[in-house]
Amino acid sequence: MKNPINPYPGRQLFTGLTSEGKPCFAYLVTGRSPESRARRATMVDNKVIIGPLGNADYDPLRHYTAVQFDNSSGIVAVSNGIQTEAIFETYRLLYNVNSTPNKEYLEKLMEGAMAEPDSLHTPRIGSIITGTKDTGPVSYVSIKRHDRLAATFQVKMERGILTGIAVYNGALENPESFDPTPGLPRLEIKATSPDDIAKYLFEISAASNKGQDIRVCTVGGVYSGKSWAISIVNAY
Repeated sequence: MKNPINPYPGRQLFTGLTSEGKPCFAYLVTGRSPESRARRATMVDNKVIIGPLGNADYDPLRHYTAVQFDNSSGIVAVSNGIQTEAIFETYRLLYNVNSTPNKEYLEKLMEGAMAEPDSLHTPRIGSIITGTKDTGPVSYVSIKRHDRLAATFQVKMERGILTGIAVYNGALENPESFDPTPGLPRLEIKATSPDDIAKYLFEISAASNKGQDIRVCTVGGVYSGKSWAISIVNAY
């Protein structure tokens, strides 16, 4: 199987349930340029950081917190940039005051983050898995393009199905912003562990640009009901 958006989704995230009914997510980072590929994902406390290889200079568009999670509530935010912490803290506050975690909060945060200030007007993408103290898991995914208001979608939490969003529509030479209008990409997975989820997304996303593998890393996460288990696959 190939990634449902190929060969170049840019950054891509999915949320849903494992076949055992546990909340889970997957996050993919790819890059066409040597600078974009010179990155790796690292766990730091309750975060996954996308950082540089070696002593490369920090770049806020390429280096960021991609994942932030809370074990007690099961909340996890995943995104491709500066918006991750804001999404996480907003929905953790909603959880703590037992307020309904609707999609409008994510939509406003994504609109405020705006598209990236680069030549491609790279969209921001983000997601949340949350809930209330009295209900099951709820998830939303969102995208902010430079030419449209932020759009946010509730994920149907089905066993063995992950629903996602991506930065680009798949063209390598001239990538265009992902258009969610025709529908969101879905993965049918049998994987039940974060390691298997991360490896699966990494394997189906193989592609090359000018003879170089575009894959940078994948991150997989599964919530047991008590804590998040996280796994990372790095190309470098």
